[in-house]
Amino acid sequence: MQIRTLLASAATVALLAGCASGGTQTGPGESETSASGATTTYQGTLPCRSCDGIDLTVDLHGSETSQPEARTFELEADYRNHPQNPDPEQYEGLWDVMTGTAVDPQATVYELTPEGEGQVYYFQKIDDSTLELIDPQRRQFENGQMLRLTRQ
Repeated sequence: MQIRTLLASAATVALLAGCASGGTQTGPGESETSASGATTTYQGTLPCRSCDGIDLTVDLHGSETSQPEARTFELEADYRNHPQNPDPEQYEGLWDVMTGTAVDPQATVYELTPEGEGQVYYFQKIDDSTLELIDPQRRQFENGQMLRLTRQ
């Protein structure tokens, strides 16, 4: 099952029903250093209609001030107790910094574009330790707090 399908399903479930369980994992908020500079890791559990949750880890390499080609990411999605028991999905690509959402023209948004196949993901920077998955029109979902990742 593709992460884009599950994320769309998770977002729809969160938007319409708000009934999936899953919390945000928290951590100390430390960054690591890689060949491309600082690495910041965000983790959380997104709702899932057919499993106990999607454990999502996003590693952002580089910083908002890095050259665009130096900003890379790795995204891994692992499905808890899914009936089909899929392998974790992994994506890599480039991320960019955008400004503005539908309701906040000053908001910072990270656009993650996978190499090859895969959909583009948008995360609004809520604060220095929190990202929230938002839709391609840069709008928050109704139950957006269920779609948050916390800096590790």
